[in-house]
Amino acid sequence: MRRSATPADDTKRLADELAALSGLSYAALRARWPELYGAPLQARLSRRILLYAIAYRLQEQVLGGLTPATRRKLARAAKDLAEGRAPTQPAMTIKPGTRLLREWQGVVHEVIVLERGARYRGKQWPSLSAVAREITGTRWSGPLFFGLKGRRDGRR
Repeated sequence: MRRSATPADDTKRLADELAALSGLSYAALRARWPELYGAPLQARLSRRILLYAIAYRLQEQVLGGLTPATRRKLARAAKDLAEGRAPTQPAMTIKPGTRLLREWQGVVHEVIVLERGARYRGKQWPSLSAVAREITGTRWSGPLFFGLKGRRDGRR
């Protein structure tokens, strides 16, 4: 795709080209591959996957590709999968002011995340785990209790 005079022109041209892709034959899609990827198509891809790959490349050329951080995360996930491990999940960060709701034994509990700790029922607590302990009367992982982190078996 040639660069246009303005980003709006590029976006319009991209939208038109993406819309036209679905009308192309399988042979025409295969012919587009070397133009976009700089090498002949080696594998036999389904029409649908080929269409998605070409659409992605067109968008990438106009709008930009993945950030280096995203590329690193994908490479790490691929390595984990290749070695038979589940991909690692990055730690979740919650912005101060976030409101968390959790229903426990028929009562809805509201917690506001603070810069340090949390506010629950007008009192400041050092952590979400301390709030979860207050609510349940037993030791809980606060992020797990409030649904911010999955369990070891993969469920939330």
